[in-house]
Amino acid sequence: MRRLPEVAVIGPRRLTAGLDRLQRVDMRTHNEVHGGLQPLHLDSLTDLAELIELRGRGGAAFPFARKLRAVVASARRTGAGTVVVVNATEGEPASWKDKMLLTRAPHLILDGAALAAYALRATEIVIGVADDGVSSRSVLTALAERSMPTTTQVVTVPHRFISGEGGALVRGINGEVPIPPGRKSRASDAGVRGLPTLLSNAETYAQLAMAARLGPDGYSRLGTATEPGTVLLTVGGAVATPHVVEVPLGTPLADVLDLCGVRAGPGVLVGGFHGKWITARAARSARISREGLAAVGGVLGAGIILPLSADTCALGEAARVVQYLAGESAGQCGPCRMGLPDVARALTSLTVGGGAAARDTVRLAAGAVRGRGACSHPDGTSRFAVSALETFAEDLAAHLDGDGCGNPVKGILPIPGDDATGGRLTVDWTRCDGHGLCAHVVPELIRLDANGFPAFPDTAVPQWLRPGARKAVAMCPALALRISKN
Repeated sequence: MRRLPEVAVIGPRRLTAGLDRLQRVDMRTHNEVHGGLQPLHLDSLTDLAELIELRGRGGAAFPFARKLRAVVASARRTGAGTVVVVNATEGEPASWKDKMLLTRAPHLILDGAALAAYALRATEIVIGVADDGVSSRSVLTALAERSMPTTTQVVTVPHRFISGEGGALVRGINGEVPIPPGRKSRASDAGVRGLPTLLSNAETYAQLAMAARLGPDGYSRLGTATEPGTVLLTVGGAVATPHVVEVPLGTPLADVLDLCGVRAGPGVLVGGFHGKWITARAARSARISREGLAAVGGVLGAGIILPLSADTCALGEAARVVQYLAGESAGQCGPCRMGLPDVARALTSLTVGGGAAARDTVRLAAGAVRGRGACSHPDGTSRFAVSALETFAEDLAAHLDGDGCGNPVKGILPIPGDDATGGRLTVDWTRCDGHGLCAHVVPELIRLDANGFPAFPDTAVPQWLRPGARKAVAMCPALALRISKN
Protein backbone atom coordinates (compact mmCIF):
# COMPACT_ATOMS: atom_id res chain seq x y z
CA MET A 1 0.00 0.00 0.00
CA ARG A 2 1.24 3.47 -0.86
CA ARG A 3 2.08 5.71 2.06
CA LEU A 4 -0.34 8.47 2.96
CA PRO A 5 0.97 12.06 3.13
CA GLU A 6 1.44 13.79 6.46
CA VAL A 7 -1.59 15.67 7.80
CA ALA A 8 -1.24 19.31 8.86
CA VAL A 9 -3.61 22.14 9.69
CA ILE A 10 -3.75 25.92 9.68
CA GLY A 11 -6.33 27.15 12.17
CA PRO A 12 -8.83 25.00 14.08
CA ARG A 13 -9.17 21.31 13.22
CA ARG A 14 -12.48 20.15 11.81
CA LEU A 15 -12.22 17.26 9.38
CA THR A 16 -8.77 16.47 10.78
CA ALA A 17 -9.83 16.56 14.44
CA GLY A 18 -8.16 13.76 16.37
CA LEU A 19 -5.66 12.96 13.63
CA ASP A 20 -2.89 14.74 15.52
CA ARG A 21 -2.92 11.89 18.07
CA LEU A 22 -4.66 8.98 16.33
CA GLN A 23 -3.70 7.04 13.22
CA ARG A 24 -7.34 6.15 12.57
CA VAL A 25 -10.54 7.36 14.22
CA ASP A 26 -12.86 4.41 14.87
CA MET A 27 -16.59 4.79 15.50
CA ARG A 28 -16.37 5.09 19.27
CA THR A 29 -13.61 7.68 19.12
CA HIS A 30 -15.36 9.45 16.25
CA ASN A 31 -18.38 10.10 18.46
CA GLU A 32 -16.12 11.27 21.28
CA VAL A 33 -14.28 13.69 18.98
CA HIS A 34 -17.19 15.01 16.93
CA GLY A 35 -20.26 14.22 19.02
CA GLY A 36 -23.47 12.55 17.92
CA LEU A 37 -25.39 13.35 14.76
CA GLN A 38 -29.15 13.59 14.30
CA PRO A 39 -30.73 12.91 10.89
CA LEU A 40 -32.29 15.84 9.03
CA HIS A 41 -35.36 15.91 6.86
CA LEU A 42 -34.95 16.84 3.22
CA ASP A 43 -35.92 20.50 3.49
CA SER A 44 -33.62 21.03 6.49
CA LEU A 45 -30.69 19.33 4.80
CA THR A 46 -31.22 21.29 1.58
CA ASP A 47 -31.47 24.57 3.49
CA LEU A 48 -28.28 23.74 5.41
CA ALA A 49 -26.33 23.02 2.22
CA GLU A 50 -27.59 26.25 0.70
CA LEU A 51 -26.88 28.42 3.74
CA ILE A 52 -23.26 27.29 3.93
CA GLU A 53 -22.79 27.51 0.13
CA LEU A 54 -21.67 23.87 0.08
CA ARG A 55 -20.16 22.97 -3.28
CA GLY A 56 -18.58 19.77 -4.55
CA ARG A 57 -14.94 19.38 -3.53
CA GLY A 58 -14.03 17.07 -6.39
CA GLY A 59 -13.20 19.85 -8.84
CA ALA A 60 -16.41 21.03 -10.52
CA ALA A 61 -17.70 22.92 -7.43
CA PHE A 62 -21.34 22.25 -8.29
CA PRO A 63 -23.79 23.46 -5.58
CA PHE A 64 -24.80 20.51 -3.40
CA ALA A 65 -28.28 21.88 -2.67
CA ARG A 66 -28.98 22.07 -6.40
CA LYS A 67 -27.97 18.43 -6.80
CA LEU A 68 -30.34 17.45 -4.00
CA ARG A 69 -33.23 19.31 -5.64
CA ALA A 70 -32.46 17.77 -9.04
CA VAL A 71 -32.55 14.24 -7.61
CA VAL A 72 -35.83 14.94 -5.80
CA ALA A 73 -37.40 16.39 -8.95
CA SER A 74 -36.36 13.35 -11.01
CA ALA A 75 -37.65 10.94 -8.37
CA ARG A 76 -41.02 12.70 -8.21
CA ARG A 77 -41.31 12.80 -11.98
CA THR A 78 -40.49 9.12 -12.46
CA GLY A 79 -41.74 7.66 -9.20
CA ALA A 80 -38.43 5.86 -8.85
CA GLY A 81 -36.27 5.34 -5.78
CA THR A 82 -32.99 7.17 -5.30
CA VAL A 83 -29.34 6.20 -4.78
CA VAL A 84 -26.56 8.05 -2.96
CA VAL A 85 -23.05 7.67 -4.41
CA VAL A 86 -19.82 8.74 -2.71
CA ASN A 87 -17.13 9.36 -5.31
CA ALA A 88 -13.90 8.52 -3.48
CA THR A 89 -12.07 7.15 -6.52
CA GLU A 90 -9.65 10.11 -6.64
CA GLY A 91 -8.27 9.26 -10.08
CA GLU A 92 -6.12 12.41 -10.08
CA PRO A 93 -2.59 11.07 -9.38
CA ALA A 94 -1.61 14.10 -7.30
CA SER A 95 -4.65 14.04 -4.98
CA TRP A 96 -4.66 12.31 -1.59
CA LYS A 97 -7.25 14.15 0.49
CA ASP A 98 -10.10 11.68 -0.04
CA LYS A 99 -7.83 8.68 0.47
CA MET A 100 -6.59 10.28 3.68
CA LEU A 101 -10.14 10.82 4.94
CA LEU A 102 -11.26 7.31 4.02
CA THR A 103 -8.22 5.75 5.65
CA ARG A 104 -8.01 7.85 8.80
CA ALA A 105 -11.44 9.48 9.36
CA PRO A 106 -13.93 7.37 7.36
CA HIS A 107 -16.93 7.98 9.61
CA LEU A 108 -17.18 11.64 8.63
CA ILE A 109 -17.77 10.59 5.02
CA LEU A 110 -20.22 7.87 6.05
CA ASP A 111 -22.05 10.38 8.27
CA GLY A 112 -22.58 12.68 5.32
CA ALA A 113 -23.74 9.85 3.07
CA ALA A 114 -26.13 8.66 5.79
CA LEU A 115 -27.59 12.16 6.17
CA ALA A 116 -28.26 12.37 2.43
CA ALA A 117 -29.68 8.85 2.25
CA TYR A 118 -32.04 9.48 5.17
CA ALA A 119 -33.28 12.78 3.70
CA LEU A 120 -33.83 11.27 0.25
CA ARG A 121 -35.13 7.95 1.59
CA ALA A 122 -32.56 6.36 -0.69
CA THR A 123 -32.70 2.66 -1.44
CA GLU A 124 -28.92 2.29 -1.48
CA ILE A 125 -25.60 3.97 -0.74
CA VAL A 126 -22.61 3.15 -2.96
CA ILE A 127 -19.05 4.15 -2.10
CA GLY A 128 -16.73 4.15 -5.10
CA VAL A 129 -13.03 3.61 -4.39
CA ALA A 130 -9.99 2.93 -6.55
CA ASP A 131 -8.28 -0.43 -6.78
CA ASP A 132 -5.00 1.00 -5.48
CA GLY A 133 -5.42 -0.76 -2.12
CA VAL A 134 -5.16 2.44 -0.10
CA SER A 135 -8.55 2.89 1.52
CA SER A 136 -10.96 0.03 0.78
CA ARG A 137 -10.09 -1.94 3.93
CA SER A 138 -10.67 1.08 6.18
CA VAL A 139 -14.07 1.75 4.58
CA LEU A 140 -15.21 -1.85 5.03
CA THR A 141 -14.02 -1.79 8.64
CA ALA A 142 -15.91 1.46 9.26
CA LEU A 143 -19.12 -0.01 7.83
CA ALA A 144 -18.76 -2.97 10.18
CA GLU A 145 -18.41 -0.54 13.13
CA ARG A 146 -21.73 1.18 12.58
CA SER A 147 -25.23 0.96 11.14
CA MET A 148 -26.31 2.83 8.01
CA PRO A 149 -29.85 3.96 7.11
CA THR A 150 -29.95 1.76 4.02
CA THR A 151 -28.01 -0.93 2.17
CA THR A 152 -24.43 0.24 1.66
CA GLN A 153 -21.82 -1.30 -0.59
CA VAL A 154 -18.26 -0.52 -1.69
CA VAL A 155 -17.49 -0.70 -5.41
CA THR A 156 -13.93 -0.72 -6.72
CA VAL A 157 -12.90 0.75 -10.08
CA PRO A 158 -9.46 0.92 -11.77
CA HIS A 159 -7.20 3.69 -10.50
CA ARG A 160 -7.19 5.79 -13.67
CA PHE A 161 -7.58 9.51 -14.23
CA ILE A 162 -10.86 9.19 -16.12
CA SER A 163 -12.32 6.65 -13.68
CA GLY A 164 -12.85 9.50 -11.24
CA GLU A 165 -15.27 11.25 -13.60
CA GLY A 166 -18.82 10.95 -12.28
CA GLY A 167 -20.28 9.28 -15.36
CA ALA A 168 -17.39 6.80 -15.44
CA LEU A 169 -18.02 5.84 -11.81
CA VAL A 170 -21.73 5.32 -12.46
CA ARG A 171 -20.87 3.07 -15.39
CA GLY A 172 -18.47 1.10 -13.19
CA ILE A 173 -21.13 0.65 -10.50
CA ASN A 174 -23.54 -0.55 -13.19
CA GLY A 175 -21.07 -3.23 -14.27
CA GLU A 176 -19.91 -1.43 -17.41
CA VAL A 177 -16.43 -0.27 -18.37
CA PRO A 178 -15.67 2.68 -16.03
CA ILE A 179 -15.06 5.35 -18.65
CA PRO A 180 -17.08 8.52 -19.26
CA PRO A 181 -20.25 7.87 -21.29
CA GLY A 182 -20.16 8.83 -24.94
CA ARG A 183 -22.76 11.53 -24.35
CA LYS A 184 -23.19 13.99 -21.53
CA SER A 185 -25.77 12.92 -18.97
CA ARG A 186 -26.75 13.77 -15.39
CA ALA A 187 -26.70 11.21 -12.62
CA SER A 188 -29.63 13.04 -11.02
CA ASP A 189 -31.76 11.99 -14.00
CA ALA A 190 -30.49 8.45 -14.52
CA GLY A 191 -27.52 7.14 -12.57
CA VAL A 192 -27.04 3.83 -10.77
CA ARG A 193 -29.37 1.25 -12.38
CA GLY A 194 -31.08 4.14 -14.15
CA LEU A 195 -32.33 5.63 -10.86
CA PRO A 196 -32.04 9.30 -9.82
CA THR A 197 -28.64 9.41 -8.13
CA LEU A 198 -27.02 11.92 -5.79
CA LEU A 199 -23.34 11.75 -6.69
CA SER A 200 -20.75 13.85 -4.92
CA ASN A 201 -17.14 13.78 -3.80
CA ALA A 202 -16.03 12.17 -0.52
CA GLU A 203 -14.88 15.40 1.13
CA THR A 204 -18.19 17.03 0.25
CA TYR A 205 -20.08 14.47 2.35
CA ALA A 206 -17.61 14.96 5.21
CA GLN A 207 -18.19 18.72 5.08
CA LEU A 208 -21.94 18.12 5.10
CA ALA A 209 -21.61 16.02 8.26
CA MET A 210 -19.52 18.74 9.91
CA ALA A 211 -22.07 21.42 9.01
CA ALA A 212 -24.93 19.32 10.38
CA ARG A 213 -23.15 19.21 13.75
CA LEU A 214 -22.09 22.86 13.84
CA GLY A 215 -25.15 24.43 12.20
CA PRO A 216 -24.85 27.09 9.50
CA ASP A 217 -23.65 29.81 11.88
CA GLY A 218 -21.03 27.65 13.57
CA TYR A 219 -19.81 26.25 10.26
CA SER A 220 -19.47 29.76 8.79
CA ARG A 221 -17.24 31.04 11.60
CA LEU A 222 -14.33 29.88 9.47
CA GLY A 223 -13.76 30.79 5.86
CA THR A 224 -14.97 33.82 3.93
CA ALA A 225 -18.38 35.43 3.63
CA THR A 226 -18.98 33.85 0.22
CA GLU A 227 -17.03 30.62 0.78
CA PRO A 228 -17.41 29.49 4.39
CA GLY A 229 -15.76 26.53 6.09
CA THR A 230 -12.49 24.73 5.56
CA VAL A 231 -10.99 22.82 2.65
CA LEU A 232 -8.54 19.95 2.37
CA LEU A 233 -5.50 20.57 0.18
CA THR A 234 -3.05 18.02 -1.19
CA VAL A 235 0.37 19.67 -1.36
CA GLY A 236 2.98 17.78 -3.37
CA GLY A 237 5.44 18.52 -6.15
CA ALA A 238 8.65 20.15 -4.95
CA VAL A 239 8.12 19.54 -1.24
CA ALA A 240 10.31 17.49 1.05
CA THR A 241 7.25 15.73 2.48
CA PRO A 242 3.83 15.69 0.78
CA HIS A 243 0.99 16.89 3.00
CA VAL A 244 -2.77 16.97 3.22
CA VAL A 245 -3.53 20.31 4.86
CA GLU A 246 -6.85 21.51 6.27
CA VAL A 247 -7.21 25.29 6.04
CA PRO A 248 -10.03 27.81 6.37
CA LEU A 249 -11.09 29.12 2.97
CA GLY A 250 -9.43 32.50 2.47
CA THR A 251 -6.08 31.37 3.92
CA PRO A 252 -3.07 32.83 2.04
CA LEU A 253 -1.52 30.26 -0.29
CA ALA A 254 1.87 31.54 0.90
CA ASP A 255 1.08 30.27 4.41
CA VAL A 256 0.39 26.80 3.02
CA LEU A 257 3.61 26.78 1.00
CA ASP A 258 5.63 28.00 3.98
CA LEU A 259 4.09 25.33 6.23
CA CYS A 260 5.18 22.64 3.76
CA GLY A 261 8.69 24.08 3.35
CA VAL A 262 8.37 25.09 -0.29
CA ARG A 263 11.15 27.20 -1.75
CA ALA A 264 10.56 29.69 -4.55
CA GLY A 265 10.35 28.10 -8.00
CA PRO A 266 9.08 29.11 -11.44
CA GLY A 267 5.43 28.42 -10.68
CA VAL A 268 2.73 26.47 -8.88
CA LEU A 269 0.09 24.20 -10.39
CA VAL A 270 -3.24 24.76 -8.64
CA GLY A 271 -6.28 22.56 -9.12
CA GLY A 272 -4.43 19.48 -10.35
CA PHE A 273 -3.79 18.15 -13.86
CA HIS A 274 -6.99 19.79 -15.10
CA GLY A 275 -6.04 22.96 -13.28
CA LYS A 276 -3.89 25.97 -14.16
CA TRP A 277 -0.38 27.21 -13.52
CA ILE A 278 0.28 30.44 -11.67
CA THR A 279 3.58 32.26 -11.25
CA ALA A 280 5.54 32.21 -8.02
CA ARG A 281 4.71 35.89 -7.57
CA ALA A 282 0.99 35.20 -7.97
CA ALA A 283 1.25 32.33 -5.51
CA ARG A 284 2.60 34.70 -2.87
CA SER A 285 -0.46 36.96 -3.13
CA ALA A 286 -3.19 34.36 -3.75
CA ARG A 287 -5.71 33.10 -1.21
CA ILE A 288 -7.15 29.61 -1.00
CA SER A 289 -10.69 29.90 -2.35
CA ARG A 290 -12.37 29.76 -5.71
CA GLU A 291 -12.50 33.55 -5.85
CA GLY A 292 -9.00 34.03 -4.47
CA LEU A 293 -7.31 31.73 -6.95
CA ALA A 294 -9.40 32.96 -9.88
CA ALA A 295 -8.13 36.47 -9.10
CA VAL A 296 -4.57 35.37 -10.00
CA GLY A 297 -5.57 33.20 -12.96
CA GLY A 298 -5.82 29.91 -11.09
CA VAL A 299 -8.52 27.46 -10.03
CA LEU A 300 -9.18 25.68 -6.75
CA GLY A 301 -10.36 22.50 -8.47
CA ALA A 302 -9.87 19.45 -6.29
CA GLY A 303 -7.62 21.33 -3.86
CA ILE A 304 -4.28 20.22 -5.34
CA ILE A 305 -1.19 22.43 -4.91
CA LEU A 306 1.95 21.39 -6.84
CA PRO A 307 4.89 23.81 -6.73
CA LEU A 308 7.89 23.33 -9.00
CA SER A 309 11.51 23.75 -7.95
CA ALA A 310 13.88 26.11 -9.73
CA ASP A 311 16.15 23.29 -10.92
CA THR A 312 13.69 21.48 -13.19
CA CYS A 313 12.50 22.29 -16.71
CA ALA A 314 8.99 23.67 -16.24
CA LEU A 315 7.89 23.03 -19.83
CA GLY A 316 9.33 19.53 -19.66
CA GLU A 317 7.31 18.83 -16.53
CA ALA A 318 4.17 20.09 -18.26
CA ALA A 319 4.88 17.95 -21.33
CA ARG A 320 5.14 14.83 -19.14
CA VAL A 321 1.69 15.52 -17.71
CA VAL A 322 0.11 16.16 -21.12
CA GLN A 323 1.65 12.93 -22.44
CA TYR A 324 0.07 11.11 -19.49
CA LEU A 325 -3.31 12.80 -19.98
CA ALA A 326 -3.31 11.97 -23.69
CA GLY A 327 -2.78 8.32 -22.77
CA GLU A 328 -5.63 8.46 -20.23
CA SER A 329 -8.20 9.27 -22.90
CA ALA A 330 -11.18 6.95 -23.18
CA GLY A 331 -10.75 7.19 -26.95
CA GLN A 332 -14.49 7.63 -27.53
CA CYS A 333 -14.47 10.96 -29.35
CA GLY A 334 -12.22 12.73 -31.81
CA PRO A 335 -11.01 15.53 -29.51
CA CYS A 336 -9.55 12.94 -27.13
CA ARG A 337 -8.51 10.24 -29.57
CA MET A 338 -6.76 12.55 -32.02
CA GLY A 339 -6.64 16.04 -30.53
CA LEU A 340 -4.89 15.27 -27.25
CA PRO A 341 -2.03 13.35 -28.89
CA ASP A 342 -1.54 16.41 -31.11
CA VAL A 343 -1.26 18.64 -28.04
CA ALA A 344 1.15 16.20 -26.40
CA ARG A 345 3.25 15.86 -29.55
CA ALA A 346 3.55 19.61 -30.02
CA LEU A 347 4.39 20.38 -26.40
CA THR A 348 6.99 17.60 -26.29
CA SER A 349 8.47 18.88 -29.55
CA LEU A 350 8.72 22.37 -28.06
CA THR A 351 10.90 21.08 -25.22
CA VAL A 352 13.41 19.56 -27.66
CA GLY A 353 13.80 22.45 -30.05
CA GLY A 354 10.56 22.44 -32.02
CA GLY A 355 10.55 26.24 -32.08
CA ALA A 356 7.73 28.68 -32.69
CA ALA A 357 5.92 26.23 -34.97
CA ALA A 358 5.57 23.79 -32.06
CA ARG A 359 4.35 26.56 -29.76
CA ASP A 360 1.72 27.62 -32.26
CA THR A 361 0.67 24.01 -32.78
CA VAL A 362 0.11 23.60 -29.03
CA ARG A 363 -2.24 26.57 -29.03
CA LEU A 364 -4.05 25.51 -32.20
CA ALA A 365 -4.45 21.90 -31.11
CA ALA A 366 -5.61 22.91 -27.64
CA GLY A 367 -8.14 25.31 -29.12
CA ALA A 368 -9.42 22.66 -31.50
CA VAL A 369 -10.37 20.23 -28.71
CA ARG A 370 -11.80 22.76 -26.26
CA GLY A 371 -15.54 22.40 -25.75
CA ARG A 372 -15.87 19.49 -28.17
CA GLY A 373 -15.41 16.43 -25.96
CA ALA A 374 -17.98 14.06 -24.50
CA CYS A 375 -16.53 14.82 -21.06
CA SER A 376 -14.29 17.45 -19.48
CA HIS A 377 -11.00 15.66 -20.23
CA PRO A 378 -10.11 17.54 -23.45
CA ASP A 379 -11.00 20.90 -21.91
CA GLY A 380 -8.99 20.26 -18.75
CA THR A 381 -5.96 19.02 -20.66
CA SER A 382 -5.94 21.92 -23.12
CA ARG A 383 -6.36 24.41 -20.26
CA PHE A 384 -3.35 22.88 -18.51
CA ALA A 385 -1.16 23.03 -21.64
CA VAL A 386 -1.99 26.61 -22.62
CA SER A 387 -1.59 27.74 -19.02
CA ALA A 388 1.95 26.33 -19.01
CA LEU A 389 2.89 28.37 -22.09
CA GLU A 390 1.48 31.54 -20.53
CA THR A 391 3.01 31.08 -17.07
CA PHE A 392 6.49 29.92 -18.04
CA ALA A 393 7.21 32.70 -20.51
CA GLU A 394 10.94 32.89 -19.73
CA ASP A 395 11.34 29.14 -19.99
CA LEU A 396 9.40 29.18 -23.25
CA ALA A 397 11.63 31.92 -24.69
CA ALA A 398 14.74 29.89 -23.85
CA HIS A 399 13.35 26.85 -25.64
CA LEU A 400 12.29 28.91 -28.65
CA ASP A 401 15.88 30.15 -28.96
CA GLY A 402 16.89 26.55 -29.45
CA ASP A 403 19.26 26.15 -26.49
CA GLY A 404 16.60 25.33 -23.92
CA CYS A 405 16.44 26.41 -20.29
CA GLY A 406 19.44 24.29 -19.25
CA ASN A 407 17.54 22.36 -16.58
CA PRO A 408 16.78 18.64 -16.70
CA VAL A 409 13.27 17.30 -16.32
CA LYS A 410 13.38 15.91 -12.79
CA GLY A 411 9.94 14.30 -12.79
CA ILE A 412 8.58 16.32 -9.88
CA LEU A 413 4.94 15.95 -10.86
CA PRO A 414 3.56 12.49 -10.02
CA ILE A 415 2.80 10.33 -13.06
CA PRO A 416 1.65 6.72 -12.47
CA GLY A 417 4.08 4.23 -13.96
CA ASP A 418 6.57 6.96 -14.89
CA ASP A 419 9.63 5.20 -13.50
CA ALA A 420 12.60 3.14 -14.54
CA THR A 421 10.37 0.23 -15.64
CA GLY A 422 9.32 2.22 -18.70
CA GLY A 423 12.87 3.08 -19.73
CA ARG A 424 14.18 6.06 -21.65
CA LEU A 425 15.02 6.37 -25.31
CA THR A 426 18.72 6.71 -26.07
CA VAL A 427 20.71 6.91 -29.31
CA ASP A 428 24.10 5.44 -30.13
CA TRP A 429 25.35 8.41 -32.14
CA THR A 430 28.21 6.37 -33.62
CA ARG A 431 25.56 4.35 -35.46
CA CYS A 432 22.76 6.86 -36.17
CA ASP A 433 22.64 7.93 -39.84
CA GLY A 434 19.56 10.15 -39.55
CA HIS A 435 17.16 7.90 -41.46
CA GLY A 436 14.28 9.54 -39.59
CA LEU A 437 12.12 6.41 -39.53
CA CYS A 438 11.75 6.56 -35.75
CA ALA A 439 10.03 9.96 -35.90
CA HIS A 440 7.44 8.54 -38.28
CA VAL A 441 6.79 5.51 -36.07
CA VAL A 442 6.24 7.44 -32.84
CA PRO A 443 5.84 11.16 -33.69
CA GLU A 444 4.25 11.86 -30.29
CA LEU A 445 7.68 11.29 -28.73
CA ILE A 446 10.38 11.80 -31.39
CA ARG A 447 10.95 14.68 -33.77
CA LEU A 448 13.74 15.33 -36.25
CA ASP A 449 16.05 18.28 -35.64
CA ALA A 450 17.25 20.70 -38.31
CA ASN A 451 19.86 18.17 -39.45
CA GLY A 452 17.39 15.30 -39.66
CA PHE A 453 18.51 13.51 -36.50
CA PRO A 454 16.10 12.33 -33.78
CA ALA A 455 15.35 14.55 -30.79
CA PHE A 456 13.27 13.54 -27.78
CA PRO A 457 12.96 14.44 -24.09
CA ASP A 458 15.25 12.79 -21.54
CA THR A 459 12.32 11.38 -19.57
CA ALA A 460 10.70 8.00 -19.10
CA VAL A 461 8.64 6.79 -22.03
CA PRO A 462 4.92 7.22 -21.16
CA GLN A 463 3.00 3.98 -20.79
CA TRP A 464 0.74 4.55 -23.78
CA LEU A 465 3.77 5.21 -26.06
CA ARG A 466 5.86 2.23 -24.96
CA PRO A 467 4.62 -0.08 -27.75
CA GLY A 468 5.44 2.60 -30.32
CA ALA A 469 8.86 3.21 -28.78
CA ARG A 470 9.67 -0.51 -28.90
CA LYS A 471 8.53 -0.64 -32.53
CA ALA A 472 10.75 2.34 -33.39
CA VAL A 473 13.72 0.60 -31.76
CA ALA A 474 13.02 -2.61 -33.67
CA MET A 475 12.69 -0.78 -37.00
CA CYS A 476 15.82 1.41 -36.71
CA PRO A 477 17.90 0.47 -39.79
CA ALA A 478 21.18 1.36 -38.08
CA LEU A 479 20.29 -0.30 -34.74
CA ALA A 480 21.11 3.02 -33.12
CA LEU A 481 17.91 3.61 -31.16
CA ARG A 482 17.58 1.88 -27.81
CA ILE A 483 15.52 1.87 -24.64
CA SER A 484 17.68 2.26 -21.57
CA LYS A 485 16.50 1.17 -18.12
CA ASN A 486 18.73 3.72 -16.38
